[in-house]
Parts: sequence; C-alpha cells; structure tokens
Amino acid sequence: MRHAGILAHSAEGASLCFLSFCHEGSSRLGPHAHPDVTLDCIAMGRSMEGWLAGRHAQIRQTLAQSIERLALAGAEFFVCPDNTAHIALELAGRDLALPGLNIADVVAAEAARTGRRRIAVLGTRYTMDGPVYRRALADQGIGHELPAPDESALIDRVIFEELVEGRFEAASRHAYVEIIARMKQRGCDAAALVCTEIPLLVTPDLSPLPILDSTRLLARAALEVAIEERPLPTWRGGPLRRSAV
Repeated sequence: MRHAGILAHSAEGASLCFLSFCHEGSSRLGPHAHPDVTLDCIAMGRSMEGWLAGRHAQIRQTLAQSIERLALAGAEFFVCPDNTAHIALELAGRDLALPGLNIADVVAAEAARTGRRRIAVLGTRYTMDGPVYRRALADQGIGHELPAPDESALIDRVIFEELVEGRFEAASRHAYVEIIARMKQRGCDAAALVCTEIPLLVTPDLSPLPILDSTRLLARAALEVAIEERPLPTWRGGPLRRSAV
C-alpha cells in the first residue's frame, strides 16, 4: 500500500479528511486497518495576510513547505482538503515535492459520474469567485450556479468566524439549508460543499439537494490511490488544462 500525505490548511477540514480516510480504510481492509497516512499542518493564520492581499504565490510557498515535509516523512502522494488552497496550488511554479490529487477534479468527476448537470457551489468567497471550480466543472461539461451576493457573504462569514473555529451553530445551519433550497429553485440538481468544513454543518439528510461532499470524496479517492485501486497521480501543482484525477 502507498503512504498518503494530507496537506492541512484549515484544521477542521483536514481532521475530517484524516478521519474519513482511516474509517474508509477500516471499512475496506478490516477493523483497525488503513494505509499509512501522515498529516502536516502549518497554521492557516500564517497565510491569512496573503489571502486578504491576494498574494497567492506567497501562500503556494507555504503550502509547498508542508508537502516537502510530507515527502520527508515518507508520503508518496498528497491530498489537500482545502478547496481555497487550490487557487494557490494551481499557480505556475516549481513542481511540488509530491504528486497530488486535485480536490476540484475529484468533485467534478463524481458530479459527472452521478449525472449532475448544474451544480450549486458553496465555499469561501475565494473559492466561489475563483477559477478552480469553474475550470473543473467545465472540464466535465457541467454548469454551475453561485449564491446571490448577500448569500455568498453570509456563507463566507460563517466559514471564517465559525466553522474553521469548530463552531457549528443551528442558525447558520438553517441559513445554509435555505440558500441551498433557493438554488434548487434556480435549477441546480446538486450542491457542492466545497469548503471542507461545510459537511460538518450541512448533512445529506438536511440538504434540499444531493450533496457533493468535497472532504469525504477526497478522502475516498486518497484511499483508492493508497490501496492501488487508482493510479498514482501525476499533478505536481500548476495550471490544470484537463482532469488530473
């Protein structure tokens, strides 16, 4: 089995990915069994100034340090359970120390596999406004919708003030569910939860639309690479012009 590396950017989403990887491993390999996995985390606070100022190349350098440490720990590939971080990872630059799965391509491939045609995209303002999911969904011939500006502002505020701090408030859950319901009325046939903490707030039984849980989809794909059911990825950062799943 291959040794997996998890590049953490926000702690809650990375923790969910780690646990999902281990639980998925146990379900496939037997009790207490899963491939080797290493998680490396440079505090997200180190990158927040870069996000606010739009200095994505600076953020890429920080993320690359984590990937180098994963390689030194013996990991053979990496996953990053942070959708926003992929804006920086997809910048042109030196090859990363390990090949990795691209979370947006994993989500888009699942949307295509399940026959989705128009996806509601919920994430940070950086992800919703950014290029990562526009590219990944378009590669699969799938359309997408973004929340209205006031809805996007609420989604982003809840992520940064509550979810990444481990707070999951009933009022915020209700607001997210209402937004998803309105996006269903606008013709969406699934909701992509592309901030890795959102699945901790909005579960499938509460969502008015089927959900694409970016965190657990990435964890499952990572396990498939680790147990050699999926080929070792070849993407080492930089622009993507076709799916790198």
